[in-house]
Amino acid sequence: MKSSKNKKIINNGNVGNNIIADNADWSFDGDVAKTFDTHVENSVPLYKEGHWIIKNLVDFFLKEDSICYDIGSSTGGVFSSIVETKVGKNAKLIGIEPVKKMVETSSAKHKIFKNIKYLNKDILSVELLKSDMIISYYTVQFIQPKVRQLVIDKIFTSLNWGGAFIFFEKVRAPDARFQDINTALYTEFKVKNNFSPEEIFSKTRSLKGVLEPFSTLGNIQMLERSGFRDICSILKFGPFEGFLAIK
Repeated sequence: MKSSKNKKIINNGNVGNNIIADNADWSFDGDVAKTFDTHVENSVPLYKEGHWIIKNLVDFFLKEDSICYDIGSSTGGVFSSIVETKVGKNAKLIGIEPVKKMVETSSAKHKIFKNIKYLNKDILSVELLKSDMIISYYTVQFIQPKVRQLVIDKIFTSLNWGGAFIFFEKVRAPDARFQDINTALYTEFKVKNNFSPEEIFSKTRSLKGVLEPFSTLGNIQMLERSGFRDICSILKFGPFEGFLAIK
């Protein structure tokens, strides 16, 4: 009988959808933009449903003279939803994205819309105009914790009174038992979406030190430190959660 003690998972850095990422080195640059939409929809539970929620929240906060920001706009999926609404066709929509290839992809996707603009910049280097809605769709989790509060403070300051911050994040559980349960649920979700064990393992390794989620409580406390008082959860599945904070 052959021994299996020397067997190991073959790891070539493939995290799925032809995306390669090394240990603790996940990046949105390179060729990621080419297959990003498919990859993220298969990786994040209720990804499209989150877009639907944002699209319907537009009616409560945006007017035709409003400014709306999408921080970490990637390939422009959020604005694809918003621009379907009546107000979204007229309000000024500004995406902020530090990865040039993502900006090129989103700009090409929305070139026919005169009210949509994408800036190839880091959020900390942009002077935000007064706005009625700011969106962060699974973005803040990738911002270094040491500057994360600065970003949320900047968002709160730039919002008009009554404006909304829509904030989706991967979240850590409140204790080890729930963290184990959420991790297992998420793994089953990825298996259901046909990621191989090797791809799941490679993605987990690539995100070490890059994706740093806070807990639900940690995110709420961060929002409160910036000045938000009216905060509500608007979507929740295992380790993924959406928040609505109103100034």
